[in-house]
Amino acid sequence: MALKEAHLGRSESRAERLKRLESILYRNPHGASARELARALNVDRRTIYRDIDSLTRVGVPVYQEGGRFCLDRECSLTTVRLNLNEAMALYIAARLLSRHSDEHNPHVISALEKLATASPDPTISEHIGRAAGVVRNRRRNPSYVRVLETLTRAWADKRQVHIKYCSSDGKITERVIDPYFLEPSPVGYACYVIAYDHLRSAVRTFKVERIKEATILDREYEVDPDFDPYERLQGCWGVMWGDETRVRLKFSPAVARRVKESQWHPSQVVEDCSDGACILTVRVGATIEMLPWVRSWGGEVEVLEPPELREQVVQEIAKLRKAYGV
Repeated sequence: MALKEAHLGRSESRAERLKRLESILYRNPHGASARELARALNVDRRTIYRDIDSLTRVGVPVYQEGGRFCLDRECSLTTVRLNLNEAMALYIAARLLSRHSDEHNPHVISALEKLATASPDPTISEHIGRAAGVVRNRRRNPSYVRVLETLTRAWADKRQVHIKYCSSDGKITERVIDPYFLEPSPVGYACYVIAYDHLRSAVRTFKVERIKEATILDREYEVDPDFDPYERLQGCWGVMWGDETRVRLKFSPAVARRVKESQWHPSQVVEDCSDGACILTVRVGATIEMLPWVRSWGGEVEVLEPPELREQVVQEIAKLRKAYGV
């Protein structure tokens, strides 16, 4: 069995070796024998037994089953040392997480509380703790949490999942998926799993909130070596990809400065106009995800292209005029 860890030399300290031993056990959900661990760490088996004993004495949840050493990953903790600026970076991430999460997720709450405890600065620690409180007050959805837990474990262990999925039109289908990637999206504050769908024989994106049931199967999978989630998502406005479409938006002088302050998309190009307006050009895989963002600028933006997106906005304006009796 090839363990998921690089071989190490004898020159490392014992503390480093214990840390690597714990890492090996964490990365191998089926555990490893003393012989395999000794080979991976370049030590003898007696040393492995002593190291395992040292880990258990300091509270690392290692257990033995069927002649293999395993780590209880549900109870395992990682020690993280942060300086002030690193803590600040994580505080910003924590605030974004709390603002863009519309579900009561106990794991998010627990993670933020632990992060607050680990922060070296009391001010940052206090506000990370308060960010946890924001998530704690979100609506409770136990089904969503169970599904996300299942997908997380399957993704970590590379195991297939049987799901019952409810499409946007309410139709329920059953399928087996290989989770390739989990991706949050600010569009609708949703979370998505990008997976190989055995029903459609293609990589598809599934909204986690629409998965009604998820069961881990006793079958492992390999991620397609040609699949790179970061490359795939780079051209997306959110999580939807497809044929690249050029989008050109003209923003009024009243908001042009604000538009130019931000990097809205990796492909963006901004042109200044003589009247103080600006034109933002991006290339995205699906324009449908841009519509709420375009709509949020109201009358300060005009869609120049593509014509399909412009027509969608025109139709929405017509609906608004009818709704407001204008």
